[in-house]
Amino acid sequence: MESMTSNNQHEVGSPGYERLLRLFADVRPREGATSLILVANIFLILVAFYLVKPVREGWLAVTDIGDLSKLEIKAYSAFAQSILLLGILPFYARLAAKWSRNDLIVRVGIFFGVLLIAFWLSQPGMMLGKSPVFGILFYLFVGIFSVTLVAQFWAFSSDVYGAERGARLFPLIAVGAALGATVGSWIGQKLVMMPAIDAFDLILVALVPLGMSLFFAVVANRRGTYGDPSNWTTDRWQEPAAPSSEGPYQLILKHRYLTATAIMIMVFSWVVTSGDNILFGIVQSTLSDDLADLRSDPEAFSRAMQESTAVFYGDLYFWINLVTLMLQAFAVSRILKAGGMQALLYTTPFISLIAYASMAFVPLLGLIKVLKVVENSSTLSIHNTARHMLWLPTSKEMLYQAKPTVDTLFVRLGDGMAALTILVGTRVFQLGNFGFVMINIALVLVWIGLSTFLHRENRRWNLAANNPAPRTNPAVPPGAIQ
Repeated sequence: MESMTSNNQHEVGSPGYERLLRLFADVRPREGATSLILVANIFLILVAFYLVKPVREGWLAVTDIGDLSKLEIKAYSAFAQSILLLGILPFYARLAAKWSRNDLIVRVGIFFGVLLIAFWLSQPGMMLGKSPVFGILFYLFVGIFSVTLVAQFWAFSSDVYGAERGARLFPLIAVGAALGATVGSWIGQKLVMMPAIDAFDLILVALVPLGMSLFFAVVANRRGTYGDPSNWTTDRWQEPAAPSSEGPYQLILKHRYLTATAIMIMVFSWVVTSGDNILFGIVQSTLSDDLADLRSDPEAFSRAMQESTAVFYGDLYFWINLVTLMLQAFAVSRILKAGGMQALLYTTPFISLIAYASMAFVPLLGLIKVLKVVENSSTLSIHNTARHMLWLPTSKEMLYQAKPTVDTLFVRLGDGMAALTILVGTRVFQLGNFGFVMINIALVLVWIGLSTFLHRENRRWNLAANNPAPRTNPAVPPGAIQ
């Protein structure tokens, strides 16, 4: 009876747009405005990222380094991202311990904006000629740009909402992320095909949504959850974003649940990135054959390869993000309701298993493109929801210290392992696409095993969080399984 009364009060006290938002999440009175601001925030971040992402692939397509293949250049560049993050994450943690959350978000965003302008000026044929180093640096930058801004956003949203409201409202925020990725890839695809706009101009276009996202972050920071800032919100205006504590690496190694989560994220990233590398190699080989009549004019051939690659990936990202949006809005909650956490954890690896088994025996570009759309969209919706839900029974210390590290460093470590796979497979064992696909199938089986372990541990942590035992050791957070 109390629950029914509460629901009726929500309906009576809510404006129409909040009742509409309730299709995606349990939005309660006065929560709708800040929720929409945060939806706009992550929407714009993803639009900016998907504007520059095709440029990254196109720039890499015309970057030549010695006798390295395009596949090797892409894979080794991804490995270098993980090395950079090892140094960037401790530096970022020091900034978070020093600056308020508002200053951290704004200053990091402005820094990335300045770098975007610098890279636009460094494009081939502009101020600095044509040097392969800028293509590699831009590839590294875009990878760090994406994981940093997205991880920072989710940390900020957790800070604004807290655990209870975050658990209710994050499904709505995730729809905004999926929509932003879809719109960003669609805009990029349309702009790059316009004669008046060069592919590199998308870098400057991305400054617009990036700047708007910073504006919405500032507004959300001032409003708090309800638009009438509480003492908690006003205190957070001046406090450091994330004061120093035990440290992320210690926390991850101390708790087997966090260790298994980190390893699972690394393996999943390894699988998906290896699949992306396989696709990139096939795309470059196919386009090179299609444009063979231009080889007599190296400049025209290079330009055509760059533009064709950008068009292919613009279309690919559009379909990935459109399917992601549909899955996030209409499938994820239903999968969770029907099969629980276990269904969320298993769905994507089993899709990957089917996809790579098909690739091994029918290696056609059109089919591989479709399979990658299905795999990547499942990763960005179903698997991402599972990833975030794994952290619900953990302590705030783990959320602020360990989760950003897992979501950035361990993702890039997976990229690095994919690069190492290319290095060893290409240089030592002379593997072709079939060999790399079979390695991915083996990794997917490891991924499924880790998901089984995490499902069991997640149930234990949830049980401990819902029925906490007396704390005999103050160093152990509530709900921890030692």
